[in-house]
Amino acid sequence: MFLFLVVALAVVVAAVTLAVVGGGENGPLPEAAPDRLTDSLPLDRPVSRADVDGLRIPLAARGYRMADVDDALSRLGAELAERDARIADLEAALAGARAVAAHLSTEKPAARPEGEQR
Repeated sequence: MFLFLVVALAVVVAAVTLAVVGGGENGPLPEAAPDRLTDSLPLDRPVSRADVDGLRIPLAARGYRMADVDDALSRLGAELAERDARIADLEAALAGARAVAAHLSTEKPAARPEGEQR
């Protein structure tokens, strides 16, 4: 009985192997195309919150594809650095405008009371 089960198991394993490798009626299994990042971040405009929320990185055999994750993170990092530089420029311009306004307000002569003439 034990010998019969071993032979039956060997026949089943051989049949499955032949079916997968190419012995089946439809030939070998077709190559599966790897998932690629389809919701890429837009190149023609800055990245918005909706773009980040809609970003879905496809799964690979052992997690996520490193290239897709690296591309998305580098793009987001570049966008954040650009925005930080823009914010710093705007804050510097605002501080300069406030300094000029404060300087101009101290240079104005004091208002004379009504009724007083030169």
